[in-house]
Amino acid sequence: MEQWRDGSDYIEAHTSGSTGRPKQIRLLKADMRASARATIAFFGLGTSSTVAMALSTDYIAGKMMAVRAAECGARLVQLPVSNNIVLDDFEGVIDLLAVVPSQMQAFADKPRYSAKVRNLLVGGASPSREMCRRLCDAGYKVWISYGMTETCSHVALAAGDDDERIFRAMPGISFSADPTGRLVIEAPSFSFGRLVTNDVADILTPFSFRWRGRADDVINSGGLKFFPEELEALYRPYMGTLEYCVYSRPDAKWGEAIALAVVGGDVHDIANALRAGVADHRRLPKHIRIVEALPRTANGKLYRRGLCE
Repeated sequence: MEQWRDGSDYIEAHTSGSTGRPKQIRLLKADMRASARATIAFFGLGTSSTVAMALSTDYIAGKMMAVRAAECGARLVQLPVSNNIVLDDFEGVIDLLAVVPSQMQAFADKPRYSAKVRNLLVGGASPSREMCRRLCDAGYKVWISYGMTETCSHVALAAGDDDERIFRAMPGISFSADPTGRLVIEAPSFSFGRLVTNDVADILTPFSFRWRGRADDVINSGGLKFFPEELEALYRPYMGTLEYCVYSRPDAKWGEAIALAVVGGDVHDIANALRAGVADHRRLPKHIRIVEALPRTANGKLYRRGLCE
């Protein structure tokens, strides 16, 4: 908040590093204010509201929760940055609580907290549909965000109970695609105006899209293109509680091959389960690798390219 009120036109922030090395960038406070006001309008926040976060203000998600509170006069609650979120002694209702996917389990384990949290805003990575369904069935209102540091947090939201995972634009934002299929953010009220992302999406309307994955992560195997995120969702029913991720591996015959890294488990059991469940053999992993842990960035995001190094 000292930085927000210091008279400068910008705030320095760091990108997450999920698509490359983390870098320091300058965000205009005017852009952050425009983003905050769109979120305030969407959720109807005001001076009688309470917003909370269990995130670090080192990153844009945490910074923007503070800015939103400042812009609308809401009460801001800083919870411990932990996967074990405890609200038993919290008095009142939180109108908007920002978390990352790894923190969602705490709410799934405590359905009683749904009476204390009106809106759960999930960012940082795409949460599983199974986890979203668990939370929605428990009474939580879940929102999945799409955005990045450069856009000052989210520019679109998807409802957690929407299995189609359709992202809808925040006020003042629209979308298009460039000739390569990359998502383009049209934001006249922001300084960047138009931003070509590194994400591939199906544009449904100028104000909605279905996200498919990152362009740099696409696996081109024998002329067919596969998105790791879509394959991970396909494998989910057959992986039990195992943690895993899909990545690309060079292949002399196909150019690239689908590879699967799994924390623990048995290679043969995993392969048999996937063969029995996935009808299209082209979508099965050609290689399965057991690892001690999946590589992640400093703020906990999956670093898929670390498996290729």
